[in-house]
Amino acid sequence: MNTKLHAVTDSLGRPIRFFISVGQVSDYTGVRALANSLPSADWLLGDRGYDADWFREALNDRGIRPCIPSRKSRNKPVRYDKRRYKRRNWIEITFGRLKDWRRVATRYDRCPKVFLSAIALAATVLFWL
Repeated sequence: MNTKLHAVTDSLGRPIRFFISVGQVSDYTGVRALANSLPSADWLLGDRGYDADWFREALNDRGIRPCIPSRKSRNKPVRYDKRRYKRRNWIEITFGRLKDWRRVATRYDRCPKVFLSAIALAATVLFWL
């Protein structure tokens, strides 16, 4: 059983929102689910998997500037702030800290609701540490 965990963090790398999708689907599924619940921010740092014109437009409508590198298959690459993009390591650190919890790292739970509950418990502890 494969799953993908999509997460939104604040500027300090503290987890705010999560969404679990099936592992074989595109990242657009996760971004579509999280797009309406994004907190107000100046910038959104995202992975190449979140590069979509509709997502960039939705962010610009909300006053959020996207810092997302373009996919390699895009004909005309989109410019992004490379210096700011280096701060995306905070989200990678957050995922690493979540995986310090053995239950999350090894995915003991078969039920997605129970797995998401374990992630929420770990994220609550991480938020306050």
